[in-house]
Parts: sequence; structure tokens; C-alpha cells
Amino acid sequence: MNGDQAIAYAWKQINPDVVAAYPITPQTIIVEAFSEYVADGLVDTEFVCAESEHSAMSLCIGAAAGGARTCTATASAGLAFMWEMLYIAASMRLPIVMAVANRALSGPINIHCDHSDTMGARDSGWIQIFGENAQEAYDNSIMAFRISEHLDLRLPVMTNIDGFITSHSLENLNLLQDEEVKKFIGEFKPIKPLLDYKNPVTYGPFDPPDFYFEHKYQQVEAMSRAMPIIKKIAEEYAKISGRSYEIVESYQVEDADFVAIAAGSTAGTLRSVVDELRAEGKKVGSLKLRVFRPFPDEEIVEALEGKKGVAVLDRSISFGATGPIFPEVRSALYDVDERPKIVNYIYGLGGRDVSIEELKSVYYKMMTGECDRVNYLGVRI
Repeated sequence: MNGDQAIAYAWKQINPDVVAAYPITPQTIIVEAFSEYVADGLVDTEFVCAESEHSAMSLCIGAAAGGARTCTATASAGLAFMWEMLYIAASMRLPIVMAVANRALSGPINIHCDHSDTMGARDSGWIQIFGENAQEAYDNSIMAFRISEHLDLRLPVMTNIDGFITSHSLENLNLLQDEEVKKFIGEFKPIKPLLDYKNPVTYGPFDPPDFYFEHKYQQVEAMSRAMPIIKKIAEEYAKISGRSYEIVESYQVEDADFVAIAAGSTAGTLRSVVDELRAEGKKVGSLKLRVFRPFPDEEIVEALEGKKGVAVLDRSISFGATGPIFPEVRSALYDVDERPKIVNYIYGLGGRDVSIEELKSVYYKMMTGECDRVNYLGVRI
């Protein structure tokens, strides 16, 4: 299966109540494949073909508020078109799961991978989990429902994969049996659903200054509870799947002097680079940032304290500033006594390939100190 098919298959096994979506490359295969499951009678899902991504998220909000287990998928401009509704879904504490096949934002128009879309939504109140490959796309999709629906959390979750690189690449997968997935996910437990007419409630009323701040703080408190819940669910999933997932996954970091951090498929390439440099006698390692929201400050500090140099690889850019992951890492390490020198590399925008040699140069330049605070990897200047 490719990454998109893996997500659709996980959804089939979960059998959600409502899926509302609008097709956009490179996520289209997800909703195409799932619509075939619907047409073949393999799921009981109400599948709604919306006229836009804004409408798709609006439909998900209505369905989730009504008491339905709900999910959707999008990418790039589709996620940007949903922007208003992302904040509403999170503030209403609706357990919606959304798969995103990361793709560059226009302009110029580009259908290939970078992380501009989900990074633009980083402050919307959604939990964000990045998958490196099709196996992780499948596993994260299953865990996302448990995370989102946890009674101490009730927050929407994005599961992100690299467009085309992961979404369209075929891989061998280890799949769970349908009954294993259903048992792991459990029955959906709606809280104060709109369709419970005997206990009427209002969703999304006008919120004046008297109460708005408190409601935002409730979201803060919910997000602060997310990390241990994500960890616990990953531990439970490991027991049935044999696959363990950490918040931040370290590779050869313990004795490393220089470490590079990346999210998504590049994390796998970095491990190969680390192996080659280790063979040369270089003390290097890599970190995979699997969970981006909430940001894993404690895990970052634990992994990087005392290192000589850290390179943060961002597959997106904040114009007039740096890449979005870079300041998060710097902030996490600010109060550390032995904090390393931290540099930023912007790379891979618009789907540009990043080579083994280019990634090696990141480590070499960290070792020699011949790099700027913000660097652009692979761009023609």
C-alpha cells in the first residue's frame, strides 16, 4: 500500500460514522479509496462529498457535535481554506481526525511536498502527529482516534504525511486484524451531543469578554494533558502491534556531539546519513520529531542537553523569521545551562529533493562552525 491507501484502510477498519471530504492532490487517494469501501458496503459510514474543504470541515464539525465519530482528509490550499473552521473544531473540543498529505502552498502553484500547510495551522488548537512512512501513516491513523476521543482530552488530531513522498510510495505494511482495531478503538462515546434532544445544548454561541478567555484557557489545560495520553496510547498500541512509538525518536543520540532534527520522511534519510558518518568515526545522531503539537519541550531538552551542535531542519518557512520548528527548539533549550549551538536549515520547499550529500553537509558544517544561524539547503542562489 501507499501512504494514502494505508490511511483509508485504517479508516475502513475503524468504520467511522461520518466522513466528509473534498478531493485535493496528493490526499485524493485517501477519499477515493474510502469511497470505494463505502460503495462496496464494507463500512456503514455516511460519506459526504462536500463542495469545498471549508464545507467539508463544517460538515465534520456538525457531525461531531451531533455525536458521530468523524474524520476527513485534505492538503495544501484545502487546509488553508478550512482555516476558519479549524479553530472552531478545536474550541468546541470536537474529536475530529484529519489526515493531511503535506503539500506546498501557492504561489506559484505547486503540488509537491513541504510542510507549509500544517505549519500554518500550528496555533489552531489541533494536535499534530507526523508520520515518516506508510506504516506510520496507518498506525498513527488508528491511534489518532483514541487520542482525540480520550475523555480527558477531546481535541481534534491531524495525522500528517509527506505528499507524494509518502502518500504515493508503495511499501509493505504490517496490518492489524479488523477485530483488533475495533477492540483497540472501542465504541464512540459522545459528550453532550446536539442530537440528544432530551438534554438540549448550544454549540458555538457568542462568547463575550466575560467568558472567552476562560474558554481559551480550558483549551490550554486540555492540550497540557495531551502528552501523557499520547504516550499511554502508544504503549497500548505497541502491545497489540509490536511497534513502539515515542514522542521524539532518537537515533544514535546518546553519545553524539552533533544532532539534526527533522519531521516526516526526511527523518528516515537522516538515519542513513548518521550511519554513513558514524562509519567515518563522526559522533553524530538524529531526532525525529513525531509529535509537533503539543510541542515536546521536555523530550527535546532530555535528548539535546550537553550536545555541541544542533541543526533543525524545517521543510517550511516563516517569511521574515526562520523555519517554524527552529524557534520551538531554541525556546525549549533556552534555560539549559549547557545548551548547544543551534542552527536552522530550510530545505525541500515545493518538493525539492534533499540528497544524502546535502544532509551530510549539514553535519560537516556544524562540526566546523561554517554555517549561518539560518541556512537554505539546496537552493540556487
